[in-house]
Amino acid sequence: MADSFTARLKTALVGDPTARFVYLNNFEVERAWGQDEPGLPGAGLSFSAAMVNRMEEVGVLLADDHDAVVLKGPLDPGHADYLRGLGVAAGRQLVVDNNEPQRSITGDVLASPRLLAELASMADGRTYLMPLGVSADEERLAAVTGLPLAAPSAGVCKQVNGKIYSRELVNAAGLTAVPGAECRTLDELAAALDTHAGEGTRVVVKESLGVSGRGMVVLDSPKRASQLLRLLQRRGSDTVSLVVESWIDKVADLNYQFILGRGGEIRFETVKTAFTENGVHRGHLFPPALSAAQVGELEAAASVLGKTLSADGYYGVVGVDAMLGVDGTLYPCLEINARFNMATYQNRVAERLVGEGRFALAGTFDLKPARAHSFDEVRAALGSLLFEGGRGVLVNNFSTLNAAVLAGAGAYGRVYAICVGDSVDEVRTISADAESALRGMVETP
Repeated sequence: MADSFTARLKTALVGDPTARFVYLNNFEVERAWGQDEPGLPGAGLSFSAAMVNRMEEVGVLLADDHDAVVLKGPLDPGHADYLRGLGVAAGRQLVVDNNEPQRSITGDVLASPRLLAELASMADGRTYLMPLGVSADEERLAAVTGLPLAAPSAGVCKQVNGKIYSRELVNAAGLTAVPGAECRTLDELAAALDTHAGEGTRVVVKESLGVSGRGMVVLDSPKRASQLLRLLQRRGSDTVSLVVESWIDKVADLNYQFILGRGGEIRFETVKTAFTENGVHRGHLFPPALSAAQVGELEAAASVLGKTLSADGYYGVVGVDAMLGVDGTLYPCLEINARFNMATYQNRVAERLVGEGRFALAGTFDLKPARAHSFDEVRAALGSLLFEGGRGVLVNNFSTLNAAVLAGAGAYGRVYAICVGDSVDEVRTISADAESALRGMVETP
């Protein structure tokens, strides 16, 4: 498809819509960016690294026929057949020599002599390494294999992904900002908490480079604010890297994406309603219930953000978290995610399979499998609910169901899916019915 998402991405990043991309889907690259940053004490949630690391499988949805995707393990045969039948699992699949469940996909590749040699053999001047985001590990992998990165340096990526950076950009550009402050010292944090953490109000304190709800705490009283400040003071260092933001009652969380080309070109791609739980992304609904004027405001914000990001050396996919308050105020930039995100992996599928006028709900089914399950079992459990074209549940990542169980990390797993239908009510019904069917499957001995 000449004007497909992947063709637009390649044109913007390397100037060639037919270039070969090797997709490396290193989820939670923010951990690498933030590993030397002072964090919050005891904040955040705990998830199985084994499951998170198998989210890399969703990258098969982006690959065209001549592309490649690096995986920690081969696709389940039934799932591979299913995706190929839909025409959305093209490309070559490159599997690491040894999958260490707790290790990132990049770490596995760097420890894979056979795969490193295979990647090096692909260096032909038109093949590029396309990671979700770039840290020092991805830079090392590019150097070892001779495959150039289709993305800027780790230093640039770390800089523009900080929440402090986002807030400062918003303020400098005159965009509507959530009341709050950027804090690099304890004195700045104390002043911000004194201003915003009043009695009967809530504030959110976030690590600048926190990930998936970890590195975030909600304070609901001056007492709790004082307790947090004392805990940080006990460390003996005055340095912090935090943002403080007032709690905003909202109608909807939003996420929009644009592609920023190497020359500063800006292509607005999508806007979706985002669902979060305790700060953790849980899914998207699209198209969103926004007016043309509201979408236009987000497009205008993307133009402003893109100009600064380009001036600071970034190019690639930009995802922006936004919010619509109950009073009608649109906050066009809460946080910049200058990397791929889950919405990115939905774009090619949506172009091909979600027709005009249709609705889609992309999310997860959290399950408690006592054993590993095959995709054929999932297919049987879903029955007529499974998407075969038209309406139903498109399973876009299956390995996350079994990852924790196979790693001995507990009875916890997720199925990632996109529910497609003719209305918001229909996709919600499909999702609820599918969740019930899958829970019945895992509860069957």
